[in-house]
Amino acid sequence: MNELTLIIGNKNYSSWSLRPWLLLKHAGIPFNEIRIPLYSSDWDSILSYSPSGKVPALRDGDLAIWDSLAICEYLAESFPDHLLWPSNKDARAVARSVSAEMHSGFTDLRKNMTMNCRKVFPGKGRASGVQEDIDRIQQLWNDCRARFGKKGPFLFGQFSIADAMYAPVTTRFITYDVQLDNVSAAYVQAVQALPAMQEWYAAARAEKEIIEQYEH
Repeated sequence: MNELTLIIGNKNYSSWSLRPWLLLKHAGIPFNEIRIPLYSSDWDSILSYSPSGKVPALRDGDLAIWDSLAICEYLAESFPDHLLWPSNKDARAVARSVSAEMHSGFTDLRKNMTMNCRKVFPGKGRASGVQEDIDRIQQLWNDCRARFGKKGPFLFGQFSIADAMYAPVTTRFITYDVQLDNVSAAYVQAVQALPAMQEWYAAARAEKEIIEQYEH
């Protein structure tokens, strides 16, 4: 395998970028990082890295992989010893299911509770459909923890791609001061306590760019 390069957007705002970045960092897989601030004068350069013109993108030599979940799947295949998916077949199937649901769903939550690691907006973002998304996420988390999470604090016990997929949701729940059940609150704390998450937050706070539509 060639040297990996991950192209990401702003750490403060880019929820999709966080997912593969966190997975790589937590797994200890070496990679180079290129950060291209969203909507900046440098943004046109993204097409030289990502065929979709979006972040994140992973470059492995001449190979480009774009979309967060596709990148995570590629890493799982490339580094099987890291067990980025649960080893148990049933748990792995459910982990893929909940990851896909995050990937394609929860549009009301994502639209109205945008990621912002630097701010707190208690009471905001409660548009139609948002509470239903919050309730469904908590249901998923409770189910995964009860069925597969006995050997660790994460959805399937040990950290997996599923946790990387939901990591940006944990930031949103903190930013918008969402009240959670005990299982979900403990899970948010476990994800937030990861050294890699703390590193991401520190970098997000150090960024200078401000994107007005995410500052509400």
